[in-house]
Amino acid sequence: MLRGTLRPADVNAASAPVSAHVLDAAINWQLRLDGPLSAPEREALIRWLAAHEEHARAWQQLGMLDQRFSNATGPVRKALLQSREGSRRRVRTLGGGLAGVVALIAVALIANDRTAPLGYWLADQRTATGEQKVVQLDDGTVINLNTHSAIDVRFSAEQRLIVLREGEILVETGHKYHDQRPFIVTTDDGQMRALGTRFVVRREDHGTRLSVLHSAVAAQAQAAGGERIINEGEQVLLHRDGLDATLALRPGADAWTRGMLVVDNVRLADLIDELGRYRRGHLGVGPDAADLRITGSFPLKDTNLALKALPTTLPVQIEQRTPWWVTVVAKQ
Repeated sequence: MLRGTLRPADVNAASAPVSAHVLDAAINWQLRLDGPLSAPEREALIRWLAAHEEHARAWQQLGMLDQRFSNATGPVRKALLQSREGSRRRVRTLGGGLAGVVALIAVALIANDRTAPLGYWLADQRTATGEQKVVQLDDGTVINLNTHSAIDVRFSAEQRLIVLREGEILVETGHKYHDQRPFIVTTDDGQMRALGTRFVVRREDHGTRLSVLHSAVAAQAQAAGGERIINEGEQVLLHRDGLDATLALRPGADAWTRGMLVVDNVRLADLIDELGRYRRGHLGVGPDAADLRITGSFPLKDTNLALKALPTTLPVQIEQRTPWWVTVVAKQ
C-alpha cells in the first residue's frame, strides 16, 4: 500500500524527477479524489499506479503534499489546488526535489490533515479530520464514522463485510430484514463477528481496539486460530498474532457519537492526543504538564473551547503560535 512517507532507502528513488505528462496525470487523479470515485474509476487509478514505477513515484511526491491539503478551505486550498501548473511548479521548483518536498511536508503537517494511505482515499465511505458521518446500509445496519475514518462495504451472498481502513466506527447491526448472513468487521489485525450487537472498532498504533456496548462480539486475530467472545461492557486489543487480556469498557466509549469526549483520571498527554484527532495541525503538550491527571467531558466540535477549559482545572496555559500550532504547557 502506498503511503505519504519516505523510508531512508527510498529517498533517492522517490525524489527522482518525473516527466511532465506523468506528473499531469498524477495531479488530475489527486484532484479527482476531492469527491467520491466510482468503482470503475478506483480500478482505473489502481491500474494506472501499477502500470509504471514512475507513476507511483509521481503519486508519492504529490501525495506527500496535496493529500494533506485535500480538505483545506479558503486561501490555503485556493493557493495549493488552483491549477495543475501550480502543482507541477511545487514539485519541480521548491528546493530542487527532496528538500522542497520535505519543506512542504512541514507546512502541510502544521496546516492540515494527517498522512493517509491510498486505501483511505479509495474507500467507499470516509470522513476528514474533525468530520463525523452516519451511514445506513442496505440491511438496516447503521455505522457512525468518527474523525478521519474510512471503510469499504463488501456485502455478498455469504456475508456482510466491513473493512475498516482508518480511524474508528460504531456499528449497530440491522435486524429489520432478519438477515442471516454473518456480519463481520475486519482490519489488518483481525476480524470481529457481530452476535446481534452494538460495538466500536478503532484502529490504533499498536492494534485494533474492540469495545462492546451491547450483546457480544466474537474476535479473532489475523494470524491466530480461534475466536474469543467479548461480552457487553468489555474491550480488547487485537494484534495480528493474538488478543490482549479482556478489560472493562472505558467510560464514554461511544460519547464521540454525541460530540463529546469523556475521560476519567487520564494523563493530560493522552487527552491532548485524543483532542488532536479532531483538529488539523499540531496540538502538543509540554513535558512539564504531560503527566497531570484530568477527569471531565470536552466538546469535539469545538476543540478550541475544550482547550480553553483546561486552565480552569489544571495549572496550565495555552500557547498558540498559529491556528495550526498549539501547545499546552505548565503555567509559569
